[in-house]
Amino acid sequence: MSESPGLLDTFDPAGARGADQWLPLVYEELRRLAAHKIANEPAGQTLQPTALVHEAWLRLVANRNPTFDNSAHFFVAAAEAMRRILIDRARRKRALRHGGGQQRVDVAEADVPFDNDDDQLLAINDALDKLATAHPLEAEVVKLRYFVGMTNAQTAQALGISERTVKHYWAHARASLYHQLTTAAAG
Repeated sequence: MSESPGLLDTFDPAGARGADQWLPLVYEELRRLAAHKIANEPAGQTLQPTALVHEAWLRLVANRNPTFDNSAHFFVAAAEAMRRILIDRARRKRALRHGGGQQRVDVAEADVPFDNDDDQLLAINDALDKLATAHPLEAEVVKLRYFVGMTNAQTAQALGISERTVKHYWAHARASLYHQLTTAAAG
């Protein structure tokens, strides 16, 4: 959303007659968001931004007549779809029948130990689910900031709240998630 900050103002999914009319309006923006998210994924990631957008789009329109109140509602739904796709992929990769705890190793860096990023992603997802039960709007801020890569201003616009409130929610959510993750790691 960095290059088209007015998209949330100009795109009206409620005014579009069908999902096929929405895709051309939001495709490049979704692809930019997906590329940003995938850039923050661990090395060896095989999912491409285009594939993430297409899979998210398919999840969004799986219901034959999806309805969104406004563009913010659409982008929050898209962020959740992208998050779920990344979590599902991490769980699938971690499954024993798909290699379990094995990790892809670049031969040039074979002697360098590294963390299992899928485990970290799944732990963050579990902590985020717990946060969402107590503070749903803070969880939405995390989804948009962490999983989609929106800025504070873009998140504020998408959720219809002030940028200052986003900063406050982001700080509180990060502290809460950090506490949950360190408590889980210690126990």
